[in-house]
Amino acid sequence: MKNRSWKLADAQKLADEFPYTFHKPSKEVVSQLKAENQAKLIFEYESDDPEAPSAERMWVEITEVKNGVFSGYLDNEPAYINDLKHKDPIEFRECHIIDTDINDPVPSITDKYIKRCFVTNNILYDGQSVGYLYREEPDNDEDSGWRFTTGTETDEYMDDSNNLSCVSLGAVLREDDHCLPLLEREKGVAFVKDEVGKFIELDD
Repeated sequence: MKNRSWKLADAQKLADEFPYTFHKPSKEVVSQLKAENQAKLIFEYESDDPEAPSAERMWVEITEVKNGVFSGYLDNEPAYINDLKHKDPIEFRECHIIDTDINDPVPSITDKYIKRCFVTNNILYDGQSVGYLYREEPDNDEDSGWRFTTGTETDEYMDDSNNLSCVSLGAVLREDDHCLPLLEREKGVAFVKDEVGKFIELDD
């Protein structure tokens, strides 16, 4: 038998690695799944097409749940995976599920940190730590008002808009979450990291 070109991604591993940006349904909602419910999975696949994505996210209609194994059939038509078709049988486990058709009773941490912020690329892409952060009046409803820098950027660096990114708070926390306890603070606050790595609140 020819080896299949696809495999199911371990969503639990991704959620553990990227807790602020990768949503994984709670165990409470997964425990409610039964026949005729649906679960969304990530189908990773091999392709020679450099333009193709590395995976397809598709729904599976559940037909049976037994001993931790979910059985069902694919309820989408794959766009890229050639050896997988609508209605093909699929078996999976809780670790593979990235969404369900049931409202999750547990709040998502990714939703909590979905609002936008501005961050320097030193932090977002170059692996440097947050050294200075402040919260101003948000630009719009999607903006948290938070701004993050290392505290070492020059005026010239900050004046170049290409050195700044507008991303979710979760994307910043994915790189450096030491400032997490501060994010509940009100507008108008500012913090700088001292020589021992502790955030100190600045006076107005």
